[in-house]
Amino acid sequence: MRAILPECGAQTDCVLFMTMPPALPEFLYDTAGVRALDRYAIDRCGIPGAQLMLRAGRAAFAQLLQRWPEPAHIHVLCGTGNNGGDGFVMAALAQQRGLPVSVWQVGAAARIQGDALLAREFAVREGVSILSFAEEAFAEAASSAGVVVDALLGTGLSGEVRAEFVAAIDAINGCGLPVLAADIPSGLCSDSGRVLGCAVRADLTVSFIGLKQGLFTGAGPECCGDVVYTDLGVPDEVFARVAPTSRLLQLESLQGLLPPRARAAHKGHFGHMLVVGGDSGMAGAALMASVAAGRVGAGLVSCATRAEHVAALVTRAPEVMALGVRSGSELQPALARASVVVIGPGLGQAAWGEQLLAAVLRSDKPLVIDADALNLLARRSAVRANWILTPHPGEAARLLGVNNADVQADRFAAARALQQKFGGAVVLKGAGTLVATAAGVGIAPYGNPGMASGGMGDVLSGVLGALLAQGLTVDQAAAFGVCLHGRAGDLAALDGGERGLLATDLLPHLRRLVNAC
Repeated sequence: MRAILPECGAQTDCVLFMTMPPALPEFLYDTAGVRALDRYAIDRCGIPGAQLMLRAGRAAFAQLLQRWPEPAHIHVLCGTGNNGGDGFVMAALAQQRGLPVSVWQVGAAARIQGDALLAREFAVREGVSILSFAEEAFAEAASSAGVVVDALLGTGLSGEVRAEFVAAIDAINGCGLPVLAADIPSGLCSDSGRVLGCAVRADLTVSFIGLKQGLFTGAGPECCGDVVYTDLGVPDEVFARVAPTSRLLQLESLQGLLPPRARAAHKGHFGHMLVVGGDSGMAGAALMASVAAGRVGAGLVSCATRAEHVAALVTRAPEVMALGVRSGSELQPALARASVVVIGPGLGQAAWGEQLLAAVLRSDKPLVIDADALNLLARRSAVRANWILTPHPGEAARLLGVNNADVQADRFAAARALQQKFGGAVVLKGAGTLVATAAGVGIAPYGNPGMASGGMGDVLSGVLGALLAQGLTVDQAAAFGVCLHGRAGDLAALDGGERGLLATDLLPHLRRLVNAC
């Protein structure tokens, strides 16, 4: 390792690999894609693997010092693979800086080979103390202060975490110190975002070369904390050679989809959205979808609901044209006037809802299918290009004929399967909402636990319908709408916290965000 480290000898100051700006890149990769990037950089661009490991260790160490400038002690837990090598480099750099540091070796040191072995030898030469991991000893050492570095498993994990690493992960999660994960929290699947038995819960994750898609959905956001990325200085040609497997949706890049309104514009230019829903006792769902559509800019909003709800709906939202319907045939005039239909909020699964859904599906209007309309759709076979389906994991499971755990085990596969089965665009809701279209899968890095409350999905359906009404395609509306909705939820949480956040708290923020276009 010293041979490729001329600027970091024991008698010289180490010039750290500088941190990246906070913006994350658009393109994401699965494990195979990241390995291909790494292999291409080594084999075709002539960058030694040890050099990439050195750069990774530098980048992570720089981030550690930026987040925790004067750590009382750095506890580095290293596995036996390349992720452990990253940790050894970090420990060596800390030793060079005169910072208190120790390495806890998890797994037999005899299994370490290749570049990781060079990194370990580098740490030994610099005088780093390397201890065999023992739960009680580590707990005592980490009982006071400092920072923990997780360099245990990286992306190489192919099955459930083995017992010796389970103990180390539990010790990290239980020590009470801040945690930096090198590349990915150990135990988190970089492909799917699911936990492989157990996983480190980090405060900061520094991801190398290719940004892993599993960091941003499922359990990823909870395990990763803040995510920072560095490409380790590999040439652009490396990324041109390996196709990404998904992309990170970014609100700022989508806001140009809605152009400024012409001064001579009138309501007819911005579509007429019809909400169909609100069975007995569920008028609020249809109301929230209707009001959200208005706040996001639909020119006209109608709501077909139970007759007994009309007076209350008009009182609460006089801008919404409410009408009572008893059957699918009574819905026809409203369908004829609408340019876009949202069906599902509060629809129920009884005969009334079934009739209305059947009537809507006979039309050729662009659709948003939400809530109980999805549960009714699971009993049918239908494919169309001009609709957006918005299932949560339970609804997705019913649509696919599997169980909830199957969906959450690989959200990417579930989203793609739904899109292939039903067409159009599919919004798989949850932490790290996915948007699947024929062109691929995007992840919305917005939203917070405060949004786990009733009515949030109804507001989202109204947002999506309003964007369709204003002329966006289903792919555009799905991506933009999910980002608008999640970001509005984040802003609403800043107002007063996550607990007690209501769906209607998003409405003023939605209006401001959509006018930032």
